[in-house]
Amino acid sequence: MSDLITVDGPRVYFDCPGCKARHSIMIAPSSTGTPVWTWNGSKESPTFSPSLLVRGYDYEDEEEYICHSFVNNGKIKFLGDCTHSLAGHTVDLLEQK
Repeated sequence: MSDLITVDGPRVYFDCPGCKARHSIMIAPSSTGTPVWTWNGSKESPTFSPSLLVRGYDYEDEEEYICHSFVNNGKIKFLGDCTHSLAGHTVDLLEQK
C-alpha cells in the first residue's frame, strides 16, 4: 500500500477529495500555539484526532467553503456541515504522488 499522507517536520499533509485541495495537520507543538492533533503514526492507514475543520475562500467561485471531517484508518468521514459534494460520505484517502 502506498503512503496516504506526507510528513514534513511537525506537519502532515493529505489531498482532500472533497475540497480538491491539500490539508495540513499539525502533529507536534510549536511556538505559535497552533492546535496539535494526535496521529497513530501510520502513513498507510492514518488516524487523526480530533476532527479537522477547514474554512477557506474559493476565489474562483467567490464563496466561502467548509470542510469538516474525521480521518480514521485511512478513510475520511465528511460531516454534514461540509459545503462540498462529499458532505455526509466516507471515502478513502488519496494515494500521494
